[in-house]
This record gives sequence, structure tokens and C-alpha cells, in this order.
Amino acid sequence: MITRVNPLGHISLTNDYFSGLVAEAAKNCYGIAAMGQSSAASTVREALRNGSLPEKGVTVSQQEGRLVITLHIKGLNIASITQSITHRVKDEVEHATGLKVARIDVFVDDIIDE
Repeated sequence: MITRVNPLGHISLTNDYFSGLVAEAAKNCYGIAAMGQSSAASTVREALRNGSLPEKGVTVSQQEGRLVITLHIKGLNIASITQSITHRVKDEVEHATGLKVARIDVFVDDIIDE
């Protein structure tokens, strides 16, 4: 859960919310064939740390008040995908939440032939 404090009080956003938001933004980028799945060990660690299973291929954490987003993708034209996905995800998350994104890590798990 990520909490933001403003003059009106505390706003808590669940990891499921962020994962869904990021996954939808990423899936709408050109060349994304599928969201990947992180390793089993990583999935278990994330579930123990956050109390819920991450959205397939997405993890979101917070460092020094800024978000760190990790994506696992499968797709075409990797150079354009990574640039497109980082811009779109950053814009969508910052617009929807008002929180700043510190970093987006994109891991290409598979390249799909056209």
C-alpha cells in the first residue's frame, strides 16, 4: 500500500490499483504482445512484502516518496517499445495519482516474431 499525504488527509492506494493502472497503460503501447511473469521467487517475495500477489508482470514500490515501477513484457521492436512504455506508464501514473515516478525498469522476457 502506498500512502500520500495532502492537506485534506491521507490517501492510501493499494498495490493492486497501481499494478492494474500500469498494466493497462503498458498493454495499450504499440508492440506489446503480452505482459510477462516475474520469477516464482520474486512473486513470493512480493506477496510476503505487500500482502498480495502482484499483477502479472508488474511490481510497484516507493522510494523516498517516489514510485519505482518494474515491468516484464513480451513484444516486437524492443527499442521503440521500451521508450513508448516508459513514457506512457509514467504519464498515466503521475496523472492518475499525483505521485512522481522515480524510475521504470522494463525487462524484456521474450521477443515475438512478426
